[in-house]
Amino acid sequence: MNHDDTAMSPPREPLLTPAQNEHARRVRLHIEAQIVLAGGWLSFEQFMDLALYAPGLGYYSAGARKLGPGGDFTTAPEISRLFGGCVARQCAQVLGALGGGSLLEIGAGSGRLAVDVLRRMETLGALPDEYCILEISADLRERQRHLIALELPHLHQRVRWLDAPPDRGFRGAIIANEVLDALPVARFSWWPDRVEEWGVGVDGEQFIWKSRPAEARLQSAVREIAATNQDWQGGYCSELCLRMRDWTASVTQWLDAGVVLWLDYGLPRAHYYLAERHEGTLIGHFRQRAVEDVLANPGLQDITAWVDFTELAHSGDSAGFDVVGFTTQALFLAGVGVEQEMQFLGGGEDAASARLAGQARKLLMPGEMGERFKVMAWARNVDLDLHGFSIRNFLHSL
Repeated sequence: MNHDDTAMSPPREPLLTPAQNEHARRVRLHIEAQIVLAGGWLSFEQFMDLALYAPGLGYYSAGARKLGPGGDFTTAPEISRLFGGCVARQCAQVLGALGGGSLLEIGAGSGRLAVDVLRRMETLGALPDEYCILEISADLRERQRHLIALELPHLHQRVRWLDAPPDRGFRGAIIANEVLDALPVARFSWWPDRVEEWGVGVDGEQFIWKSRPAEARLQSAVREIAATNQDWQGGYCSELCLRMRDWTASVTQWLDAGVVLWLDYGLPRAHYYLAERHEGTLIGHFRQRAVEDVLANPGLQDITAWVDFTELAHSGDSAGFDVVGFTTQALFLAGVGVEQEMQFLGGGEDAASARLAGQARKLLMPGEMGERFKVMAWARNVDLDLHGFSIRNFLHSL
């Protein structure tokens, strides 16, 4: 990012429908009003929050198809039932150690993971007492209800939707698949003598990047990271999530005994903030394509950043959990028994087995999701060696 107040050069704009254009206009006007109220500059963290979560307007708050082939991106549960089956096997181990319990999924997307986990746990004889879903999107909640009622009508009564984190203690497991990457982040530039924060201004009908000196909290956090990255060059630009500790504590605080599973794309801090990654990881997603201009078409495109798993580990420590596992998605799935899942779902049929093998490659191969995605486990008041981290545990890398 250049150190000036000019707009980033946007890529070729995708064609939008009239309804999409109108929605983007409404979101733009809403954000513009907030920028004016803030004196002409709004932090990128606040912009991202509004673009994704403004009630009735934000990407995750308004009705639009987001997941799968017809949406903006595809998650692991949409690729294959193998993923949900493997998560189910890990949850079954946790509930077995506790003598029963419930599950809580944070941000359940289309509902596919919930369906696959419940279906597999039923065959394993390990159904949870309840399957709770914390979902802020009314549109996604309805899609989840429909899918679960369609595919698991006999288990629909076991599912409960929550508007806020549980307000009472429970035992079991919490699942958060591709949730942390959508937490709003602060954007910064570092020089040896200063730290600047990037925010958003308005130029005509466009949003533009504008910088100003970082406030104390962001400046301190950036300097702490910079102290371990001596090869940064002046103007190094990246992002960090200032709200991760508070947010993760709020959604996990009522787990009295059990495990939290975080599954997302990201890196340990030492690899996240390498000198060669001097533009950060911030990206937009629209119609199955990456969009570099994250300020464009607010409310229509997803905005994400990779997860700093070192910060996530610190968050677990500060929230009173034991951070017990960190590994790649490929090793996690192998550890819990992806080969057994392939045999179970294939049923001995050659066509089904070939199809599953193709899906498994997308989940496991380094060039696909296998290494880019990581899994971290927090534990509280439960003593067991989680199968998902039995092949290789990379806690030392954090």
